[in-house]
Amino acid sequence: MINTDKSPLLGSYSADDCLFLLTKVEPEFYTIEDKERLIQTGVMHYSEMVNQESAPSLEYAELFVSLTAQYKQRLADEVLQLTKMIIDNRLNDVCIVSLVRAGTPIGVLLNRALKTYSNVNTSHYSVSIIRDKGIDENALDYLIEHEKIKPESIVFVDGWTAKGVITQELKAAIGEYNSSRNVNIPDQLFVISDIGGTADYSATFDDYVIPSALMNSTVSGLVSRSILNHQISEDDFHGCISYSHLESHDHSNWFVDQVSACFSENSFNMPLPQAAIPAALRQKNTHDFLQKIMQKFNVSNYNRIKPGIAEATRVMLRRVPDLLIVQSKIDPSTVHLLKLASEKSIEIIEMPEMPFGACALIKDVK
Repeated sequence: MINTDKSPLLGSYSADDCLFLLTKVEPEFYTIEDKERLIQTGVMHYSEMVNQESAPSLEYAELFVSLTAQYKQRLADEVLQLTKMIIDNRLNDVCIVSLVRAGTPIGVLLNRALKTYSNVNTSHYSVSIIRDKGIDENALDYLIEHEKIKPESIVFVDGWTAKGVITQELKAAIGEYNSSRNVNIPDQLFVISDIGGTADYSATFDDYVIPSALMNSTVSGLVSRSILNHQISEDDFHGCISYSHLESHDHSNWFVDQVSACFSENSFNMPLPQAAIPAALRQKNTHDFLQKIMQKFNVSNYNRIKPGIAEATRVMLRRVPDLLIVQSKIDPSTVHLLKLASEKSIEIIEMPEMPFGACALIKDVK
C-alpha cells in the first residue's frame, strides 16, 4: 500500500538529522541489465524502475572504511566551507533540502555544522529530483504549507556535479514552481565538488573520492533512489523503497559521525576556496572532453557518458558499464573503481590528459 498520509520517512537517520519526503511503495525489482535495456530503448524512464541492492563484499566495505579514514578530515573541512557559504547567502533560518540520494549524507553533515557553528534555526529534508521530470512539487508544498518553511530559507544541496544536468533540471523546475505558487525559492545549488563548473556554490573543484559515493543505500539511510511510477498518485511525494534487509551493513550514521567528529573551529575559520580555473573554462573543458569521448568511442547518446569519480562509481555500482577511463591507475582516489572494474571484467583505459579523475561509459545494450 502507498503511504498517502504525507508523513515524512526517517530512513535509518534520526529525525534531527534527516527527514525524507518520500512515499514508501511496494518493491518491483528489475535486474540491472533489464533496467538498462528498458531505459535505452525508451520503453520505460529510469525513474520507474529500481533494482534490488545487495550487500557490498567484505573487501569493498573495508575499502570504504579505509577511504573514509583517509578523506574524512578533508570532507569535514569542505562541509564547513560550504556551511559558511550558506550562512553568507541566507539572512535568517535555513532549511537544507538535499537531493536524494547523493545529497542526503551531505545534507546531514551541513545540518549538523549549521547547528554547531551558527545561530540560525536549521532543518534538513531530503527530496526527489528526477531528470526530465523535475523536482517533487508536493514535497515543496509540504515544506511551505505544512511545515511553514519560509521559501527564501530553502537551500538545495547535492554531493557533486559534473555535466550539470541536475543543476539545469533544478533551475528549470524551481522557476516553474515559483511562478505557479507565486513564491521565491532560490534556485541555487550547493555541492561539495563541482568539477564541471556548473554549480552555484562549491567547496572544491577537485575530482576526488567523496567516500559516500562508494555506497548506495547503506550510506544514505537505507533508502532507494527516488521512484516515479504507477504506484505514485498525483498527490503523493515521489516514491522509494526501504532496503531494510541491509540493516546489518548500514554505514549511514557511522559515516556522518566519522566526518562530523572532524569538525573544528579552525577549519570553520579557514578562508573560502578560490577557483584556479574560472567556471566558464571548466564548463568548456568538460564539453570539449565529452565531445572527444563521443567521437573516440563512437558514443551517440550523451547520457551514456558519466564523467567524474563519483559518477563513474555510480555506473559501476548500478548501471551496465562498458568502459572505465582513469587519469591515472595509481591515483588512490580511483582504487575502488579499479577493483569494481576488475570484478566486472570491464576494460580500463588510462588517459592522463583527461580533466577528471575518472569517467565511465554505460554499455549500449539496445
